[in-house]
Amino acid sequence: MDIVTSVRDLRERLQREPDNVFVPTMGNLHAGHIQLMRLAKHRAACTVVSIFVNRIQFGPKEDFERYPRTLQADAEMMEDVGVDVVFAPTEAEIYPEPQTFVVEPSDLQHILEGAFRPGHFRGVTTIVMKLLQIVQPNFAYFGRKDAQQSRLITQMTRDLNLDTEIVVCPPVREPDGLALSSRNIYLSADERKAATVLYGALQAAKSELAAGVRDALQLQAVLHGTLGAERQARVDYAEIVDAESFEPVIRVSKPCYVLLAVFIGKTRLIDNLFVEPKSSNSEELVFHF
Repeated sequence: MDIVTSVRDLRERLQREPDNVFVPTMGNLHAGHIQLMRLAKHRAACTVVSIFVNRIQFGPKEDFERYPRTLQADAEMMEDVGVDVVFAPTEAEIYPEPQTFVVEPSDLQHILEGAFRPGHFRGVTTIVMKLLQIVQPNFAYFGRKDAQQSRLITQMTRDLNLDTEIVVCPPVREPDGLALSSRNIYLSADERKAATVLYGALQAAKSELAAGVRDALQLQAVLHGTLGAERQARVDYAEIVDAESFEPVIRVSKPCYVLLAVFIGKTRLIDNLFVEPKSSNSEELVFHF
């Protein structure tokens, strides 16, 4: 496995293996990242993973400075899974000068996550665009836990005619349902137990949907009722939205997301449930956690 820190060296390395697949990360890897790498390895001869904590996607009061940097441990995990190339640039390598040109996403950037984290998706799409231009992969793998982010990145590659196919994969969960996240490390033991309320709320929504409930306001009431029973939980949003536009729906009748953003103590967690009809004109639903 090669660890490369400069754009020039990475491009020279990939000239020898242009058939590559890419998994961008911010490091502090967990089993969810490793699953993406395992899936990605089957799509191309060379698997490239980036490790870069991107300052411009963090808000002024967010956790950029304390976000865990664990390159040595990450490298051991990536070598075990068979990654071929690790791109671990410095901030000066990616942003040698102030970034004057950025990707300006659609209005989708301003709602839900974007409403609570202004400028976040501009930072995300800009760094992803830069990395895709540097790596030039045939495929790039992302996790569905960040559903709104994945939707924006998929649309960006289509609208700007990038020659990379975006592959979005289901989240990986702990046995008690908590979605894996690099920020789970911030949770105390007591908060870790409380954090399962997100999965509990999604399960409660699934039960209502399976019982025939389709009214979004009724489903939201169930979400808030479950989350409100946990004293350590503070809800940013609990919404049922269209899977394409991410606009709120009145009734679940087509592919939708049940989206959650919840603080447990000082740690902000997100999670979702993807719901779709089993077939066209079917009232039966299929659930994807």
